[in-house]
Amino acid sequence: LARKEGKCMLLKDRRKLIIIGVVAVALIIGAVFFIFSRGKSADDYVKEYYGYLENKEYGKMYNMLTKGSLAKTSQKVFEARYKNIYEGIEAKNIEIKIGEVEDGIVNYTLTMDTLAGKISSENKVEVKDGELVYNEAMILEGLKEDYKIKINTDSPSRGKILDRNGKELATKGEAYSVGLVQGKLNGEADYEAIGKIIGMSRDEIKKVMSASWIKDDSFVPLKEMAKDEEGKAKAQQLLTIKGVKLNTVSVRYYPYGEAASHVTGYLQQVNAEDLKKHKNEGYSETSLIGRSGIEAAYEADLKGTDGKEIIIIDKNNKLVETLATKKVENGKDIKLTIDADLQQSLYKEYQNDKSASVAMNPKTGEILALVSTPSFSSNDFIFGFSSAEWQALNDDANKPLTNRFRGTYIPGSSMKPITAAIGLESNKIDPDEDFGAKDKWQKDSSWGNYYVTTLHAPKPNNLNNAIIYSDNVYFARAASEIGKEKLIEGYEKLKIGSKIPFELSLNASQYQNKDSKFDDQQLADSGYGQGQLLLNPVQLASIYGAFVNEGTIAQPYLVIDEKPNDAWIKDVFSKDTVKRIKEALVGVISDSNGTGHSIYHQDIELAGKTGTAELKSSQNDTSGSEIGWFTVMTTNSDNPVLITTMVEDVKNRGGSGYVVDHMKAPLGSYLYR
Repeated sequence: LARKEGKCMLLKDRRKLIIIGVVAVALIIGAVFFIFSRGKSADDYVKEYYGYLENKEYGKMYNMLTKGSLAKTSQKVFEARYKNIYEGIEAKNIEIKIGEVEDGIVNYTLTMDTLAGKISSENKVEVKDGELVYNEAMILEGLKEDYKIKINTDSPSRGKILDRNGKELATKGEAYSVGLVQGKLNGEADYEAIGKIIGMSRDEIKKVMSASWIKDDSFVPLKEMAKDEEGKAKAQQLLTIKGVKLNTVSVRYYPYGEAASHVTGYLQQVNAEDLKKHKNEGYSETSLIGRSGIEAAYEADLKGTDGKEIIIIDKNNKLVETLATKKVENGKDIKLTIDADLQQSLYKEYQNDKSASVAMNPKTGEILALVSTPSFSSNDFIFGFSSAEWQALNDDANKPLTNRFRGTYIPGSSMKPITAAIGLESNKIDPDEDFGAKDKWQKDSSWGNYYVTTLHAPKPNNLNNAIIYSDNVYFARAASEIGKEKLIEGYEKLKIGSKIPFELSLNASQYQNKDSKFDDQQLADSGYGQGQLLLNPVQLASIYGAFVNEGTIAQPYLVIDEKPNDAWIKDVFSKDTVKRIKEALVGVISDSNGTGHSIYHQDIELAGKTGTAELKSSQNDTSGSEIGWFTVMTTNSDNPVLITTMVEDVKNRGGSGYVVDHMKAPLGSYLYR
C-alpha cells in the first residue's frame, strides 16, 4: 500500500511539473508575441499602414483599422476609394514623417509625387491596441466623407511646324463640327441626305445616334469638316435640313495640303498600342498622335505637356482646396529649313507624276524642299475618311501614301560623274584619254551576247565629253579600268550602303544586292548607273553637292535647331577632281549638245546631269519602264541651290528630258524671285 501511495505521489509531482512546463512555454510564447507584435509603438503602426499604401495593398490597410471607426464604410468601398484617388492622381514615392506622439495620438506628414506635382498632407490619427481609428483626412488632408478629389486637365496647344521664313506648314485652324439634335430631327428620314454631304452612310449615322446618353436636346457630333470653300458650300446645304447643327472647333490644319504632307506627316487617333507605349505621358483614348513625317519624329516636342490640378470639392461641386497644380506647357514650334514656295512650286510641276524631289543648299546641307508625288492631304486624316475614300486611297495604283523621297532607285546616268570622280581619285582614269567612239562594247567574248550600248558616242571620247554626251560605253569601260576593289572602296567612302543621317527615316542606298557576286559585267554596268545600284535621292543630291563645295559632302538636315556641327564627309574628293567634274557638269547645261542644255541660263552658271535608268528583265526586253533623273545646281551664287528630281515611267515621254523641262519653272522662280 505504501509503495502504491508513493507511486501516486510521484505521478502527481510529474503531472505538476509538466503543467508548469507547458504554462512556462505558453508564457514565453505570449511574451515573445507581445514583444514582436503588441510591443510596437503607435507610430510603427502608422508607418506600417502607409507602407501598405505605397504597395497598393488596400485590404491590409483596412484590416489595421478599428471596426468602430468604419461603421459606415465597407471594405469594398474603402478599397475602391483609396484606389480611385491614389491611382487616379498617380501617387508614387509615398513617404511618411512622424511628428509628435502622445497618448496614442500620432501626428505625421504624408508626402508623395503626383501627376500635378508634390503633395504634402498633415494629419493625426489615434492608435488603440495596435489599430488605427479611421478618419477621412488619413486619405488626404482636408478630405471629409462627402468630399471628393477631382483632377482638372488643361490641354496644351500643339506646336506649329514652320518653314524657314516662318510660314505655317502645320498650325491651329478652325473646322465645322457637324452634329445632330435628335429632338429637332425629322426622325431618320434625312439620314441618307446628310450622309451624302458629309461622307457617312445611313447606317453609320444611325449607329452614332443610338447611343444611350443622347437626349432630345443633346448635340451629337458626327464629323468634322474643313472650313474651306467646299466646306462652306456643304455647310449651307446641311443647314437647310432640320436638326442639323454646326459648331466651330479648333483642329490641326495644314495650309499647304498635298504639297508638304509627306514632310509634315499627319495625326491619327491613338490606339491601344500607343496608349501602352506612351503610358503616363498624358494620352487618352481621344488623343491624337503623330503618325508620320515631322509630326511623328518630333511628337514629344510638338505635343506639349498637360496642365494638371488636383482639388477637393464638396458635395455641391464647390472648390474646397487646391492640393497641387502643374502649369500647362504648350508644344514647341518646329522650324524647318524648307522653303515653302519652292516646295509648292516643285509639287505643282510634278504633281501628276510618280516622283521625288530634293532641293538643298549644297554648302550647308539645309534641305530647301522635299517633295513626293502623287501626294495626299494631311487634312484628310484630321477630318476622317469614309470607308470608300480610305479604300480608294489605299488601292490607288499611283500609291499617293508612298513616300518616294524615302526610297531608293536605279540612278542610271546620274551615277556617271560619281564613277568619274572615283576613277580620278584612284588614279585609274586619265581624263584626257580618248577611249574611242563605240556604239557597243563588251570586255571579252565571255560576255556572250551581252553588250553595253550607248546612244551618244562623242569624239574625242574623253571624260569631259563622255559626261556631257552621257556615253554609257565610256563609263562601263572606265569602271572596268577602276576595278572592283577601288570602285567599291569609292562607294564606301561615299557612305553608299550606310545609314543616312537625317531627321526623317530614309532607306539606305546600295551598290550591290546582299550576297550577290560582283562580277565583271556588274562592274561595267555599275559604271553607268545600272547593275545593282540603288540610290536614295537625298543621298544622291548630297554627293553632287561635293562638286560645288570643294569636295566636301555637307550633312543634309531638315530642322533648323539641329544644324550639324560638322560635315557628313570631309574632303571626299580632291580640288583637282572637283574642278574636272564641275567643268563637265557645267558643259551638260551650257554645251548645245549637253543633255541638260534646255535649262541653260545665260546670266547664271548652272551645272547638272541627266540620267535615264532602265528597268527591264534582260537586255532584249523592250517592255520595261524607265526612270528619269535630273540634278541641277548653281556654281557661283549668293543663293546656292541644288535640286535633284526623280520621275518614274518617263519612257515615251521624253526620258530625262521630261524632268529637265519641268524643272525650268521651279528653278527659275527660286533664282529670280
